Amino acid sequence: MRIVGMITTEGERLVAARDGDHLIPLGTVAAFWADPAAGVERAAQVTDRIPVDSATLAHPVPDGARILCLGLNYRAHAAEGKFEPPAHPMIFGRWTASLVTDGSPVAVPVDEAGLDWEAEIAAVVGAPIAVADADTARAAVFGYAAFNDLSARRAQKLTAQWTLGKNADDSGPMGDLVTADEVGDLREGLRVRAIVNGETMQDGNTRDMIFELGEVLALVSRTLTLQPGDIIVTGTPEGVGYVRTPPVLLNDGDVVTVDIERIGSVTSHIVGRPAAAARS
Repeated sequence: MRIVGMITTEGERLVAARDGDHLIPLGTVAAFWADPAAGVERAAQVTDRIPVDSATLAHPVPDGARILCLGLNYRAHAAEGKFEPPAHPMIFGRWTASLVTDGSPVAVPVDEAGLDWEAEIAAVVGAPIAVADADTARAAVFGYAAFNDLSARRAQKLTAQWTLGKNADDSGPMGDLVTADEVGDLREGLRVRAIVNGETMQDGNTRDMIFELGEVLALVSRTLTLQPGDIIVTGTPEGVGYVRTPPVLLNDGDVVTVDIERIGSVTSHIVGRPAAAARS
């Protein structure tokens, strides 16, 4: 099943199942994530169908969800940046305010030469995970989505903390959330691609991950309890723009798509810096 968020005419955000060209409302964000399994079962009982073309889409996770991202989690990506493979997962945070949906425009921040692409898989938690082993933690994943960890490299490199460069406005494009039963185990190997203006720039496989998802969830759960709706973004393969000679970054008019085997894609349209910022 494919899960999305949608905004009602009254401004309320709901979770919905995508059924071809229609959406099936499954309840409010709070109600759905209180029991995601029950929310999925509810889809068979709901008769309402809303045309996708008439709906305003949004991300489906709670506004208070934690987004934990993994840096340098593919061997070839660490190597292209001339980094040693990390001894422990490198985890940094995003905020849900950065999340946008397929087709959304993303503006280049005022002081950046452009944005860099990072094709990734987002895993969304479906049940509380606390002091869990890897198998238990992995089984608690509700579903997966294509994700682009669009990065403002100048801001990212200002300090050892990456938070600023990873939270530019609208810089977290997230595709439909596909339930785990339709995706399977990332350890089986899924193709992960970034396509810029029709050219494949990243073409990796989850088998190259340094830290496997269940292991990461288990590690995190020993410090904090993960809750339904929390997200782990699992890292990116080689082929990002800043390591190229010369560097290649996304700017006004560029179109970037992240495409993940069995999961789907998310596309972003890059636009120029905000006019007010450009004048300052």
